[in-house]
Amino acid sequence: MTQQPSSQPEHDPAADSAAWAPFRPHRGRAVALGAVWSSLALFGIIAVVMPAQVDGRWGLGDRIMFFGLGVVIAFLAWRYASIRAVPSPAGLVVRNLVLTRTLEWPEVVGIQFGGGEPWVTLDLEDGDTVAVMAIQKADGPLAGREASRLAALVQAFGEAREPGPRQDPA
Repeated sequence: MTQQPSSQPEHDPAADSAAWAPFRPHRGRAVALGAVWSSLALFGIIAVVMPAQVDGRWGLGDRIMFFGLGVVIAFLAWRYASIRAVPSPAGLVVRNLVLTRTLEWPEVVGIQFGGGEPWVTLDLEDGDTVAVMAIQKADGPLAGREASRLAALVQAFGEAREPGPRQDPA
């Protein structure tokens, strides 16, 4: 007796929308967003209430530069809050603090989340490693689940696809 193909496809991780959710830190992001608003408010208030000196030591330029320092601190904290890793069927876009890197799944040969590292690292086929700051140990058990989800994606899509059978044009 021959087996007929099932009308229901096998469970495909690509079809599961939760599998494609972006990876983001939770505790670090909350702290960084708090730092953004605190920095802007604190440096803004200080710049406004800074006492004006009669001899000209604290002028308008000083106030603007002081507030500008708060803006720089807020920008750095915002950049930290915006780190993420976005999976897709084509690969993984990793946005860390300074650099953004786009990886195709077959480039990733392994995932590490242990030892003294504060976040996940990916081993690449060229021998390089990439930190995924979006999955941080500070997030506790959630970080372990997210690392497992990333490992499942790497396992499902990371192996190089075998070329299909060649067809002769004749």
